Amino acid sequence: MNETFVYDGDCAFCTMCARFIERRIHTGATVIPWQFADLDALGLTRAQCVEAVQWVPTTGPTSAGPVAIADLLRSSGPVWRLAGRVLGLRPVIALAWPAYRWVARNRHRLPGGTAACAIPADSPARRPAA
Repeated sequence: MNETFVYDGDCAFCTMCARFIERRIHTGATVIPWQFADLDALGLTRAQCVEAVQWVPTTGPTSAGPVAIADLLRSSGPVWRLAGRVLGLRPVIALAWPAYRWVARNRHRLPGGTAACAIPADSPARRPAA
C-alpha cells in the first residue's frame, strides 16, 4: 500500500487544497477524497475523515489534522520536507491544532468554500479549541 492523504471531497475548499498539493507538493503519496477511498483497507472510519484530513503511511500509525499535513510534507521534496519538520515540532503543532480546528469550523466561509463544506454540528471538529 502506498502512503495516502485523505481529505473531504465534498468540500470545495478541501478539494482546492488537495489540487494545490497535487500541483505543487511533489510526493509519492496518493491524495484521495475519503468518499472514493476504501476506508476499511486504510483502517479509517467515516467519522475520522469528516473530522480531519488523514495520513495513512505504509507503516506506522495514522495521523490526522495538522500532524497529517506535516507527515505529507515530510514525504515530499527538500523545501516542503523542511516545512513538514517545522510544522511537526511540538510547540508548532500545539499552535497548529487550534488553527486547524478554526479552519475546519469555518471552511465553508473560506475561498472556494460552499455550504456543502460546513462540518456537521455534532462533529468533534465543531467544538471550540480547549
